[in-house]
Amino acid sequence: MGLNWNKDKSVVLSQVCIAVFALCLLALDIGAYRLASWFVQLRLHDWRLGALLMVSIYSGSVLAWLCLYRLWKLLGNVRRGELFVPENVRCMRVVSWCCALAAGICALSALYYPPFLFVAVAAGFMALIVRIVKNAFEQAIAMKDELDLTV
Repeated sequence: MGLNWNKDKSVVLSQVCIAVFALCLLALDIGAYRLASWFVQLRLHDWRLGALLMVSIYSGSVLAWLCLYRLWKLLGNVRRGELFVPENVRCMRVVSWCCALAAGICALSALYYPPFLFVAVAAGFMALIVRIVKNAFEQAIAMKDELDLTV
């Protein structure tokens, strides 16, 4: 009667989530101008704020697309059973840098819209988590390589 959950289903679920995030990101990219226009109407009709919001959205979008692409590659490797390989470390390194740069963009964006500070903290925390996992993977790869040499 249980769900009979396994690692393959988990990877597929993660890939579905990436696809959903990609669709949401595409919708944001398409609707950014309308969102910025709405924002300008709320914030004293200053067109400069709308321009700043567009810069924030599209610069963050570039990082998000790169992050989603690398996560997709990482999951593909996991699905093929390639876990402790240098390519996965590279993927996680890029993801962590994308999160760190997004945190920086959001921190700067908080200068004109303070709620961006919450997103900056969340993105910075995510960068830290991914970085720690990446470091663990690097250690595991080094240990695996050393073990392969002794056998």
